[in-house]
Amino acid sequence: MSASPKDAMKPANPTRTKTGGATQPLSRIRNFAIIAHIDHGKSTLADRLIQHCGGLTEREMREQVLDNMELERERGITIKAQTVRLDYRARDGETYELNLIDTPGHVDFAYEVNRSLAACEGSLLVVDASQGVEAQTLANVYQALENDHEIVPILNKIDLPAAEPARVKAQIEDVIGLDASDALEVSAKTGEGIEDVLEAIVARLPAPAGEPDAPLKALLVDSWYDAYLGVVVLVRVIDGSLRKGQRITLMSTGASHLVDRVGIFRPRQEETGVLGPGEIGFFTAAIKRVADTRVGDTVTDEKRPCAAPLPGFQSAQPVVFCGLFPVDSADFEDLREAIAKLALNDASFSFEMETSAALGFGFRCGFLGLLHLEIVRERLEREFSIELITTAPSVIYKVHLTDGSEIELHNPADMPEPVKIARIEEPWIKATILVPDDYLGAVLKLCEDRRGRQRDLTYAGSRAMVVYDLPLNEVVFDFYDRLKSVSRGYASFDYQMSGYEVGDLVKMSILVNGEPVDALSVIVHRERAQTRGRAMCERLKDLIPRHLFKIPIQAAIGAKIIARETIGALRKDVTAKCYGGDVTRKRKLLEKQKAGKKKMRQFGKVEIPQEAFIQALKMDGD
Repeated sequence: MSASPKDAMKPANPTRTKTGGATQPLSRIRNFAIIAHIDHGKSTLADRLIQHCGGLTEREMREQVLDNMELERERGITIKAQTVRLDYRARDGETYELNLIDTPGHVDFAYEVNRSLAACEGSLLVVDASQGVEAQTLANVYQALENDHEIVPILNKIDLPAAEPARVKAQIEDVIGLDASDALEVSAKTGEGIEDVLEAIVARLPAPAGEPDAPLKALLVDSWYDAYLGVVVLVRVIDGSLRKGQRITLMSTGASHLVDRVGIFRPRQEETGVLGPGEIGFFTAAIKRVADTRVGDTVTDEKRPCAAPLPGFQSAQPVVFCGLFPVDSADFEDLREAIAKLALNDASFSFEMETSAALGFGFRCGFLGLLHLEIVRERLEREFSIELITTAPSVIYKVHLTDGSEIELHNPADMPEPVKIARIEEPWIKATILVPDDYLGAVLKLCEDRRGRQRDLTYAGSRAMVVYDLPLNEVVFDFYDRLKSVSRGYASFDYQMSGYEVGDLVKMSILVNGEPVDALSVIVHRERAQTRGRAMCERLKDLIPRHLFKIPIQAAIGAKIIARETIGALRKDVTAKCYGGDVTRKRKLLEKQKAGKKKMRQFGKVEIPQEAFIQALKMDGD
């Protein structure tokens, strides 16, 4: 990471930090994150900034260069926040060091956004000039303001025929309350206005503060496992400097390590040997387990520690739980190894072993949301070639028992007997939905159908902003899909946890051929149990292939059957070989077939295809 020759010749300055042998004044460092709603152009803007600053050669450039995971590139979304350092020669002739963090836009990865923002002093707020302010735009702006960020609004996609910069500027001022009079108009796709963005970063975002001579104090922003280097730790240095060969201490665990590599991302790894105050980079120290490097921890010098640790972050709390089981039970050990490897690079993913009568050995896993669940499941299937069965996603219920104790319930199969339960509390969320006026009625009906309580309804131009209290278990499976469906894709949705409330909840079991399938057990509100039971039975009737015997499918609460469907038997023509002759001959064959079917119904095994588990739980048909 070299500075310009002009920098090297300047006289000493008390606010300078040593970086890779050259000096770099704090006043010429800018740390910033790019925040936006999904698909408003964060990663494309990052590409153009990298390209303009010469971070990569033309041959090395590709679209979404910071999205290095196959799934990110395929889905066109950012899952992991990525950082890169750029050198920009501004119009004033000075060379600035820009540390850029590209963050995810989806609500499930808000945890990634939060810790990225803590490492920066400013944010570029990207808003689509045709779509305007969306729910996640609001959520990310509020997170940035909580971190005392200076925010530069950027209107992207101005090359689109549907772009309306004036309307979107007014919307930013009305809905968010930010001054958008000097918002930049750019097209990240064509590169129009990129120079203005870089100048705004230099002129409008604050430089970091820090004491080069103070004891080392660095914020641990992220960590991941590398097969060759061990754990790679991403840090933002607040005070002092981090050097190769230094012995450092992680303050939350007290563990001490010898730093063997210090460097930055450009976006390739580049060793610099030292990181000074205000800089973002990585170090390795022969750390074996990611669990030893807690996100939000404070890194300090072992011999000369800082006085107090940084406040850090709240740990990510899983809100959705489901079971992951291998289709072939012989793959269990492979699944155990795969989940352990995946957890190394995803601090927000939790798991513990569980067993199921129907599915054998597997894992109960915790996720930050349904997209997070889907991504983890797909990564396990792709990267480790394991076929999986996923049980019904459920949330954490607080069950208060009659003996005065309280248990947390993650799995419907573990629900105690009804006579032992005093009350059950379920988690609720505060949901913010932005929707065009034309689809407002359909969205309100959807929220009411999911037991929602309206909190607020305001307008910003022709768009309504609806705030609802909703039970999380009504949202957790297909609410987002249904919302996109009823609003033709124009609604945007964001939520935050608001607390627990007592609910009239029951466990609904599904019996296939008289056998309970615990993978399909769900906890539902009593009023909705019959509707959901009937819908699930009808769905399973279409999903389970016909067998040579009748298969009853039943939904039950305790011993009471509340819905039933029957899959008819496949009929084999046993009389096909009879040409004429006495009718008793045919009757004899049919009676024999009837007796065989009866025996099969008793002992036959019903094969439930893997897709049936997920499909059966999407209650509302198209």
